[in-house]
Formats: sequence, structure tokens, C-alpha cells
Amino acid sequence: QVQLVESGGGLVQAGGSLRLSCAASRGTFSRRAMGWFRQAPGKEREFAAAMRWSGDRTYYADSVKGRFTISRDNAKNTVYLQMNSLTPEDTAVYYCAATKPTYIGDIRYRTNYDYWGQGTQVTVSS
Repeated sequence: QVQLVESGGGLVQAGGSLRLSCAASRGTFSRRAMGWFRQAPGKEREFAAAMRWSGDRTYYADSVKGRFTISRDNAKNTVYLQMNSLTPEDTAVYYCAATKPTYIGDIRYRTNYDYWGQGTQVTVSS
């Protein structure tokens, strides 16, 4: 079992930045792909960013490309999402997720993740 705890959400003005963190406990963090998804009110949970367990590939949704950066620190069992140039459309609950170890499938799809955090709210005011 892997437990994931997100932090770093909050209220920010448009154009501002936030860095989300997701700390993993139990399980083998370094061998799991990690992803960030988000869910706005009344909408389905959508993909934002992901990183393969090897760290050599990252993926971004078109809506966040060039503004968000996913990174990981295996020594700290933590994955980050740096979010810049935020807009009100980025307002959502942000979830981190982990795959099973050494998963090599398409990590842009939420159904391919086995563990989820509880989410952290990000609100961007105009």
C-alpha cells in the first residue's frame, strides 16, 4: 500500500505561482510513475502532468504545458508540481497519484493509477 498526502494548495491571484507537494509513504516510491490530476466543480477529473518512474519522460496536458512542471525527489519520496502563470481556469482540487511499480503503460489516464491522495484545493482569483 502507498499513502499519498498532498500539500501546498491555497488561494492565489491570477498570474501567480504555487508549488504542490505530494509525499508518499509505504511502498516503493522510486519505481512508480507519478501523476497530477485535477477536478474542477461539476467536471470530471482530468490529467495535468505525469512523470515516468525512471524520471526520463514527462507528460503535460495541453492546457498546462509551458506553465506547469512536474518533478520528483526520490530521496524524499516526494513529487512536486510547480504551477506558474495561474489563471482562474486552473481552479480545482489537485490530486497526486501513483502507479504500480515499474508500470510502463500510458500514464496520462487516471485508470492506470492504483493509489490516490486526498487532494488539495487550488483557487485562482481574477
